[in-house]
Amino acid sequence: MHEKRTDPLLRLELLHERHDREGFTCGVGALDSYIKSQAGQDMRKRVATVYIATTDGIAIDGFHTLSQFAVRLPDIPIALAKKLPRYPMMPAMLLGRLAVSLERRGQGVGEWLLIEALRTAWAISSQAASIGVIVDAKDEPARRFYLKYHFIPLPDIDKRLILPMDRIEGLFA
Repeated sequence: MHEKRTDPLLRLELLHERHDREGFTCGVGALDSYIKSQAGQDMRKRVATVYIATTDGIAIDGFHTLSQFAVRLPDIPIALAKKLPRYPMMPAMLLGRLAVSLERRGQGVGEWLLIEALRTAWAISSQAASIGVIVDAKDEPARRFYLKYHFIPLPDIDKRLILPMDRIEGLFA
């Protein structure tokens, strides 16, 4: 992965009431609706941690969410599952949502958000075990985005992919 962060002022913050959620538009209705209506509740209920990419501490240039997750061993690609113990469920981190504002598309913000999500997941995995990061691609362009970064499709779950933690560790160790 290459960090193409073109804006040196871009920083990652936890979602806060000062962030302009109403001003965010990425063009995907479900993601626009999520940041405007659901993200704050998910943070308060500790269902997801919402990270905001911003340059000024107010405007949202993009966001991603992370949550704890469990995946059934039979749902994991065979090559990865062979390396794991035979527990029925495996711990993972879920990258639930990732979106970039229309204004920031094509500027490397999506890749930067992905790298930051992977960096956080790797750091957390040293304290709360995780076999990798799971994503559910919303559509085919999102699926292609994750495949470009070496995510592996799960065999029987459409548009669900995993990046094993040993690959993530290789990025940051």
